[in-house]
Amino acid sequence: MTAAEQYALGYRQLEHQRLQRQAEQLGPEADWLFNEIGIAKGTTVLEIGCGPRGCLDLLSARVGPSGRVVGVELSPAAVELAQDFLTKQGLKNVEVLIGDARALDLAEESFDLVTSRLVLVNIPEPEQMIATAMALTRPGGVVAYHEIDFAAVMCDPPSQAWATLWDLYLTVSAKNGNDYYLGRRLPRMLRQAGLVDVRLRPIMHAHPVGDPRRNLALDFADNFKDRIVAMDLATEKEVDELKRAVAAHLDDPETAVFFGPYIQAWGRKPG
Repeated sequence: MTAAEQYALGYRQLEHQRLQRQAEQLGPEADWLFNEIGIAKGTTVLEIGCGPRGCLDLLSARVGPSGRVVGVELSPAAVELAQDFLTKQGLKNVEVLIGDARALDLAEESFDLVTSRLVLVNIPEPEQMIATAMALTRPGGVVAYHEIDFAAVMCDPPSQAWATLWDLYLTVSAKNGNDYYLGRRLPRMLRQAGLVDVRLRPIMHAHPVGDPRRNLALDFADNFKDRIVAMDLATEKEVDELKRAVAAHLDDPETAVFFGPYIQAWGRKPG
């Protein structure tokens, strides 16, 4: 399985750009989570699936010059963008590695915190990634995730085009082994992996006109279109027509758009 197949949203240049914007948009929520965890100066942190930026800068500030942040990312292009970001920001306590965290030569029990954001829902067999995070976390350390459950990805008034596009995404993702309803299972998955003191925080987003995340359905349409067509789920023309209908619906300021719930869940490794 290629890296592009493992990560449901793919590695198009526009997807890298969307992830860079997402780092800004979700930054306050990451701040809240890291404040709750309480990351001390000198801490060693691993972010799995950091993409072109992720939370690397936020983690860098918390661990300080005496700490260390490691990002792991499958996409070489994303790693290059992340390294450029780190250079421009002067973040010398961060390094980014290319590869799958499950296969890299990282020392077990060497990190005080292992975290990722919106990765588990986009990869097959997420339990393997949680097991890897557990193995890499020192006793007493923390494993933390920020994921989503598509239970309340919705708009009002209802739109058939919107519903059809999301059904197409979910069909493609299911064939890839992804579970976009993973969020509700996340606390249980962490307990089953052996974490204790598991806590969670649900978050709901509403996106008015002008909010760039209002157009996620259209962004995902571009990411998934080739696979939708390849699986004979719809023609390219049909996908483009759905996009136009959804864009018109989203342009209406009377249309309400909701995404979530996002689920932040974290726990401590016994020891």
